[in-house]
Amino acid sequence: MNQKPKLWTKDFLIVSSANFFLFLTFYVLMVTLTIYTIDQFHASQAQAGLASSIFVLGAVLVRPVAGKKIDQVGRKKMLFGSLILFLLASIGYFMVNGLFLLLIDRLIHGFAFGLATTATGTIAADIIPNERRGEGTGYFAMSTNLAMAFGPFIGLLITQHFSYSIIFYAASVFAAFALVASLFMNVPEGEKGKVSSRKGFKISDYFEKSALPIAIFIGFAGFTYSSILSYLTSFAKEMNLMDAASFFFVVFAVFLLASRPFTGRMFDVKGENAVIYPALIFYAVGMVILSQSHHGITLLVAGAFIGVGYGTFQSSCQAISIKEAPSNRMGLATSTFFTMYDFGIGVGPFLLGFLIPFTGFKGLFIGMSSFSFILIGIYFLVHGKKASSRKKLQAEERMSA
Repeated sequence: MNQKPKLWTKDFLIVSSANFFLFLTFYVLMVTLTIYTIDQFHASQAQAGLASSIFVLGAVLVRPVAGKKIDQVGRKKMLFGSLILFLLASIGYFMVNGLFLLLIDRLIHGFAFGLATTATGTIAADIIPNERRGEGTGYFAMSTNLAMAFGPFIGLLITQHFSYSIIFYAASVFAAFALVASLFMNVPEGEKGKVSSRKGFKISDYFEKSALPIAIFIGFAGFTYSSILSYLTSFAKEMNLMDAASFFFVVFAVFLLASRPFTGRMFDVKGENAVIYPALIFYAVGMVILSQSHHGITLLVAGAFIGVGYGTFQSSCQAISIKEAPSNRMGLATSTFFTMYDFGIGVGPFLLGFLIPFTGFKGLFIGMSSFSFILIGIYFLVHGKKASSRKKLQAEERMSA
């Protein structure tokens, strides 16, 4: 009997922890910066939205370069350098005394975030054994999913009960945790020189072609999920569901955690379609329940469905992007995936904000629930059909062998 290669190594736990604290900082600030900007600098809604989203813009701009350069610079250097910059930018909020300086600090913070998360994703991909790719990537992605759940919860809790300075103290502490944790990690280095270093622009130097289809899909999915991140609180306030809304992301995390051991293993054994199609259905149903929520319990049930659905297919798609890429282009595959994901998360609030005056918050979520069903068709076109054909071909080869 062959023993499965070890997954839960010291380095895997450390890189997952560092990634968790990076994303925790991101989500704590994502849900609080808009209202902070309005209160502190008397900014307009558009200016406040820019202060929130310019962070994501910074990450989107730097990720393709990070993916190209990571094996040339060295993963350890990129990780530690970006984590130091991330900590300095977190502390920088205390010195901001105007809207322009806030925008500059947010942009720098986004650059550091893009570099650091490209590094952690690439390092994790190298640490995870090939035989446990789906399971391992699922558990690593859970660090992002948990931050996605607890970050907004912590941010909203601080906003309700403490001063804004506590938000920046929390962000600085989380950034410091990520840096300190990484000091104890052995960082594997990739194959240098395999990614083109020729001068001049060539798109394949900045994006991994094999990862683009699934990355485009996750961009659309991130667009729908951004409606929850940005407007759930406003929707809940309108529906008098604020008490339940504060626990929405906690329920999201609990049900995601409960499902993770099964979904990751199923990805490796049954293939990606066996996991992603049910997850997309769970997500779409959860969005429908959310759009029709009139009671607290209904909102929490939506959180459970969305947690299992979104958390599962997001991590599975990340595993696909890495699995489809050559081993020497894992860094590019990781940056390609997150560039599209960040773009969807970042542009969503801006574009959806134009709809709200016409649809209201309830109408917005009805529209997003409809679009979540369209995601099933998008996945089929960009990857599901190919995965099904490949699975069928492998079965035929086994039968003829």
